[in-house]
Amino acid sequence: MKVIPVGIWGGYPKANGATSSFLIEHDGFHCLVDCGSGVLASVQNYVPLEKLDAVVISHYHADHIADIGSLQYSRLINYYLGNPSRVLPIYGHDQDGENFAKLSHKEQTIGVAIKETDVVQIGPFEVTFCETVHPVYCLAMKFTVDGRSVTLTADTEWTDKLVEFASGTDLLISEANLYEEHLGKAPGHMAGSEAGKLAKLARAKRLVLTHLPLHGDITDILNAAKDVFVGDAELAVVGKSYGV
Repeated sequence: MKVIPVGIWGGYPKANGATSSFLIEHDGFHCLVDCGSGVLASVQNYVPLEKLDAVVISHYHADHIADIGSLQYSRLINYYLGNPSRVLPIYGHDQDGENFAKLSHKEQTIGVAIKETDVVQIGPFEVTFCETVHPVYCLAMKFTVDGRSVTLTADTEWTDKLVEFASGTDLLISEANLYEEHLGKAPGHMAGSEAGKLAKLARAKRLVLTHLPLHGDITDILNAAKDVFVGDAELAVVGKSYGV
């Protein structure tokens, strides 16, 4: 299994960047996790859009879905050019019916409902979910194949539920949107120390931090995580391939 960060920012992208998103690959199957602002341009550095096999959406805030419409248009344009692709499944929760309905578009993409208790087979991956603590309904997710796993927290405050959910994971991709001085002041997100605590308690083998703030020195967030988690930890690097 290979994981490639497509974007690393929270809220909106820096110049020439993209919001937090990851491409997960195994045996030629390509799954995109979240599709916010700048993601569609970035992901084409690693896979042609028509080669995407599935998309999974954690929640419906703009920095996680802003490029869904453009992805749908890309497939529609190829259809008009005589190069139709099979219908692309986009997995997302249906707690927000209006946004879930938008995942289906003109027989080019189809929304597939997911929820916390589901175990879903997406290509070679067994995918499970955990509700997070965020202003809107949001799902963390774990991709497992051949006994190896990648866990993505999506957007969340600290919650003990994630410790069990991420237990023993080979790669923990955790949001870390807050500096330590902002802990308790911004709902729905974690600081670096909390991401490190999650990795430590879950006995994760490796920690990668994402959904990073656009202000300040983000190495401070990494250092806060390393103060708690003594294992391998780093800030997500766009385009880097993380093997699991």
